[in-house]
Parts: sequence; structure tokens; C-alpha cells
Amino acid sequence: MKKLAIALVAAMSTYAMAENANHPSWSDTLMKAKGQTVYWNAWGGADNINDYIQWVADRVEDEYQVQLEHVKLTDTAHAVSRVLAEKVAGQNDNGSVDLIWINGENFRAMKEGGLLFGPFAETLPNYQTYVTASARQSLTQDFGTPVEGMESPWGMAQVVFMYDTATLYEPPKSMHALLDYAKQHPGRVTYPRPPQFLGSTFLKQALSELTDDPSKLQQPVASQDFDQITAPLWAFLDELHPVAWRSGTTFPGSSEEMMRLLDDQEIDIALSFDVSAASVQIAQGNLPDTVRTYVLDGGTIGNTHFVAIPFNSSAKEGAQVVANFLLSPEAQAYKQEPTVWGDLSVLDYHKLEPKDQARFDNIPKGIATLSLGELGTTLPEPHVSWMEALEQGWRERYAN
Repeated sequence: MKKLAIALVAAMSTYAMAENANHPSWSDTLMKAKGQTVYWNAWGGADNINDYIQWVADRVEDEYQVQLEHVKLTDTAHAVSRVLAEKVAGQNDNGSVDLIWINGENFRAMKEGGLLFGPFAETLPNYQTYVTASARQSLTQDFGTPVEGMESPWGMAQVVFMYDTATLYEPPKSMHALLDYAKQHPGRVTYPRPPQFLGSTFLKQALSELTDDPSKLQQPVASQDFDQITAPLWAFLDELHPVAWRSGTTFPGSSEEMMRLLDDQEIDIALSFDVSAASVQIAQGNLPDTVRTYVLDGGTIGNTHFVAIPFNSSAKEGAQVVANFLLSPEAQAYKQEPTVWGDLSVLDYHKLEPKDQARFDNIPKGIATLSLGELGTTLPEPHVSWMEALEQGWRERYAN
């Protein structure tokens, strides 16, 4: 259904993506933004992230007189489908979604379907001042889809693993070692159920290590021999599931559930895409202070997450003001505090003023948070088309 809908949109006449030739001045944008209400559709599954978004809402209301409402999502695709339905219905103005936290497959669907306003990101004052897009492919390519200013970065993430040093002395630091550990300790290893985002990322992480030529994952899946490339992944999972938590018959629904299982000593290793997740949970009393974070010896997958503005947003100026504030040193430094979120900044440290560099220099390091140097090699996300193919392959083999 999703592919059919996107194909329908692609077949429609292309909607003018709005004001690309002559961007209004930033002062005009600020003036028009005053009094606007921005409905930001963003994942709402973590209390600390929800609290951060509320902090942003308070700041933009105080400073810019823009009201920000967090529409909490369980799946970003729901917001994408809503915008698509509005376009199919001819609702080209006064849309219900003003800003979306987005990346990967959802961004590609919206960009290819003509569902986005822009380009706007590179015209934002804070982007121009603090972001060096040319230095980071992850800011110009989103899972293989060119960004081209149609979304604005606001954080970077990397897969990390967590374990309790009180019960596990030396954690497994490769997929082969993880399988060996699971065989030696049945029931103590698991991963989130795909298509939950982290579960699908676990599949990509494993495939990146197990396949003979990871560079093939950077190409569209249709151009590759899917069965041959993925054969080592399915063989790995065939061995893992019988010795996994609950014998691989059920899987956690999220990183948060994995951390609860780790706290309850049901499993020995948890996953997250948030490098400070363990520190946050320790500070909140949800994990023991003996939990630590690590990455695999061969590196772990990392990516950038963005915000985008739908083509029919009723508050385009307000949405741009929010996106610009998210790129301020104040907002980026506060977000990077381990007990707030711990999300990695997209700003170029060397482009910051000394006082703003000091903001980052003075961020306390969480008890279980890895430094940038300790994060090791950041592996690129496979081309976005691999996600759906891997999820479908997983469902065919393992869905109950």
C-alpha cells in the first residue's frame, strides 16, 4: 500500500516546493513566525527526549513567540502517511503537520513524493554559521538519499551496547563473539523485533560485519544479489535464535525494554542508538551504576537525524525558527548533556565562538558515556532500500 501510494504521488504533477528561488529575509521569517503554532510530529517514546522537546518549546515561545506542540508518534511513517493523504486530497495549505523528526526511508518517501517544503536548511542562520556540511557525508546524504537542503540536521547517533560490569567482565565485541557468548549463556542475548528501528539496525549492523563486501550495501538493494549477500546474516540468526532470550520466540519492543531487562538481570547486553542512554538511565535510577557502554571492535553504525517541513505546513516560518533554534550552540550543548539526552552535536566545534566552545568543553561526562574518541569507527548506514528488504526477509523467516 505504501509503495502504491508513493507511486501515485510520483505520477501526479509535481507540486511547487515553495519559495525556492527567492528566500525571504530572516527578519521577515521571524516576523511572520510570531504567533504561529508549530505542530512537531516527533517520536515520543523516551521521557528524557520528550522533556528536551518541551524545553525547546519553552525557549522558542519565550524568545520568538512561537508555540511548539509536540505530537508524539510511535512511528514516523504515520505522519508521513497523513501528509500524503492530504496531498492526494488536494489539501495544499493548512496541513496538520508542520515539522517532522525524520530520516532514512521516511525522508526518501517524502522527498520523492513531493511532500516537502524547501530547500530551506542551508538558509538557516545557524546552519550557515555553525555547520560544515561538506565535511560530513552524513549531513548531505541521508541513508543514500541526497539531502539537498530539504531537511535540517539536529543530532547524530551511533549504535552502542550496554552491559553490567558486576555480572559480565568482558563483553563480546563482534557479532561472532556475541553468538559464541549466547551459546555459552543461553537466554541472555536478544535484540528488538524488526521493523522496530533499532531491531532493523541490528540486522544491518550484523550484515555489515558478516558480509564479504560491505561496500555493496551502499548501493540500492535491487542492484545486488540479495540472497547471496544476506546468506551469512540468516545463518547467524538461525544459530542465535535458539539460544537467545525466550528461545527467539519473542523479542523486546524497544531499547527501553532491553534496558529494563538488563536491570532485571534477564539479559546481559542491551542496545541503543543513544550514546548516553545508560548514563541517563543510571541517573534516573533505572539502571545500576555498574552498567557501562561499549562499541564493537570493527565499529558500529551511525547516522544523522533531521527535521523536515511538509509542503503544506501552515506554519512554515515558525517551523524554520524551531529548526534554526535546534542548531544553536545553546540547544546543541544542552542536548549533549548526558543526563538530558547525550545526543551528539552536528555543529562544527571549530566554527564556534570561544564562549560556545566552552559550553561543550564543560559538559559533564556521564558515568557510562563514551567520549568521541572511545566511540571508535562509525560505520555508514546501508542504502535506504536495504531496510525494507531486510525487514521483509526477517519476517519471512522468523515472524510468528
